[in-house]
Amino acid sequence: MIWQLLSVIFPIFAIVLLGFLYGRKHTPDMASANKLNIDIFVPALIFDVLTAKSFNLIEFQSLTIGAACVVLGSALMAWPVARFLGFQNKTFIPPMMFNNSGNLGLPLLVFAFGEQALPAAVVLFIVENTLHFSVGMKIMNSSSSLLTLARLPIILATIAGLAISLLDLHIPQLLAVPINMLGQICIPLMLFALGVRLIHIDWQDWRIGLAGAIISPLSGLAIAIPTGYLLQLSVEQFSLLVVFGALPPAVLNYMIAERFNQQPKQVASIVLFGNLAALAVIPLVLAFVL
Repeated sequence: MIWQLLSVIFPIFAIVLLGFLYGRKHTPDMASANKLNIDIFVPALIFDVLTAKSFNLIEFQSLTIGAACVVLGSALMAWPVARFLGFQNKTFIPPMMFNNSGNLGLPLLVFAFGEQALPAAVVLFIVENTLHFSVGMKIMNSSSSLLTLARLPIILATIAGLAISLLDLHIPQLLAVPINMLGQICIPLMLFALGVRLIHIDWQDWRIGLAGAIISPLSGLAIAIPTGYLLQLSVEQFSLLVVFGALPPAVLNYMIAERFNQQPKQVASIVLFGNLAALAVIPLVLAFVL
C-alpha cells in the first residue's frame, strides 16, 4: 500500500517541487503559460477525451450529479463557518466550492486509477469549471452575464466534444493526433505552474488560510461520501468522487478574486495553504479509497 501511494503521489509532487524550486530561483512570469493552458491545451485535452471511442456520456450521468452536489453542498457547509469566524462570504465560500480539479485533480486521478480514469476525471473537471464560471461568477458579481460562459474555450471544447460523441462522428487521424499532443501538454504544465505559485505564500493571512485548508477537504468529503452511496456509484466512480471532494481550492479562485478586487491576498492564502495541506490530506484519502 505504501509503495502504491508513493508511486501515485511522487510524480505529481516532484513536478510541483521542481516548479517551486525553479520559481524561487528565477521567479518566472507564468501568466502567458497559464493563459495558453486555459485557452489551448486544456480545451484540447477535453475535446480529445470526449471524442474518443471509449467515452460514453450516459456512463457518467450519476458522477456528474455527484460532482455538482459536492461543489454546491460545500457552499452550504462553508457559509456558517465564514459567519462564525467573521470572514466575508465572497472571500471564503468560493474557494471552498471550487477545487483544484485541473492542476492537481486531473494528474492525481490518472496516476491513482490509470489512464482509463481520464474520461471521468475530465467530467469532474468540466462540472467544476462550468459551475465556477456560472454560479461562481454570479456569487462574485450578481450582474455577471452567463453569455460569457459560452465564449470560453473550455466550454466551447466541451460542447463540440459532446456533440461529436453524441452524433457518433469520427475525427480524422490527421486532426486527432495534433489535438492529442496539445492535450498532453496541459497536465505537467498545470503541476509546474502550481509549484511556481507556491512561492507567493503570504503568511500574514495565516488565519483564513488555515481555516480554508481545514474546511475545504472536510466539507467536500462530508458531501462526497454520502452522495456517492446515495447515487449507488460504482466502486471506481465512488473513489473518484471522494478524491474529488478532498481536493484543495483551485488557483482560479485567486485570479477571479483579483479581477473583482475581492480581498485577493486572503484568497491567495486560502488557495496556497489548502494546496500545501493537500500534501497530508491526499495520501490519507488515497489510502482510504485504494
